[in-house]
Amino acid sequence: MSDQPAEQPPYSPEARHLEDIPSVEVISRAAVMLLSAGAERLGLADADPATSPHRDLDEARRLITALAGLVTASAEYLGLHAGPLRDGLQSLQKAFREASVVPDPPGQGPGEKYTGPVY
Repeated sequence: MSDQPAEQPPYSPEARHLEDIPSVEVISRAAVMLLSAGAERLGLADADPATSPHRDLDEARRLITALAGLVTASAEYLGLHAGPLRDGLQSLQKAFREASVVPDPPGQGPGEKYTGPVY
């Protein structure tokens, strides 16, 4: 018997390769990750968002802006996924506005240069 470990395959046979995943799925997954991370940074996963240890409005602004750019640029390819992602984005934008001590003027909130003003 050898003391050396058996070589592991470079990937699991059950794993999907990126080249096998449709672009709409890759875009949707990225959007959902940005949406989830933005909600976490707004503290929305906690019972009281205002006291959440994960709350970081500066980070939330960045994530929301990135999500807005992705969703806006990809809308034509997302088909039926575009509507729910836009709704989620708008919910984050509104939650950000509510969480801000001094809300941004309409049209200057996170991602609003891509989506237009959110009230």
